[in-house]
Amino acid sequence: MSVWEILIKYYPAFFSGLSVTLKLCGIIWGLGIVLGTALGFLGWKFARSIGWPSRGVSFFLGGVPLLVFLFWLHYPVQAMFDVVIDPFFTAAFTLTIVNMFGVADIVRGSLNDFPQQYLIAAKVTGLSRRQTIFKIQIPLILRQILPSLIFLQVAMLHTSLFASLISVEEIFRVAQRINAQIYRPVEIYTALGVFFLGVCLPINALAYWLRRRFTRDMSER
Repeated sequence: MSVWEILIKYYPAFFSGLSVTLKLCGIIWGLGIVLGTALGFLGWKFARSIGWPSRGVSFFLGGVPLLVFLFWLHYPVQAMFDVVIDPFFTAAFTLTIVNMFGVADIVRGSLNDFPQQYLIAAKVTGLSRRQTIFKIQIPLILRQILPSLIFLQVAMLHTSLFASLISVEEIFRVAQRINAQIYRPVEIYTALGVFFLGVCLPINALAYWLRRRFTRDMSER
């Protein structure tokens, strides 16, 4: 059975798994970017009360394997509180937390590195604070952080595969179930790899182009 025959025969299952993956990533991307941006801004604005604790949590998460964190929230924590939570929501919460602190680090770093001479020049030319924010700070910061944000979201798409290990019926778990029925690992996982290449390569290419086109050292004069 070829790759195409497998895809044609089992396309309802693959489509179902893909829809779960996209829903999961939609939550991770949406909440992670919004909450992470807010946390990054607050961490920059209130460095002592929010910034340093945020960095500490980010440092801690960087030292704990994602899979361990996911399993810890799915099994021990739920057993401790005697609750049963749908694995989909556990995976969404776990990966959103990781994404949120990753986004916060990117945003806070860009705000910290924003050169003061831009703000001085805006003030000298008579721009108001609102005009400075929307015409200078936000456009320049977006150019700096956008490639890194895109790379991070692609990485979160990859890590969403870990959700299969706590029984989330996303595309990787669907591929595992199909392989258990027909045992054609080469064809099935090749199809899965081609899918991820088709999705991720164009996004990575866009991020590389944005980085080369717009990102530079803002301290340059």
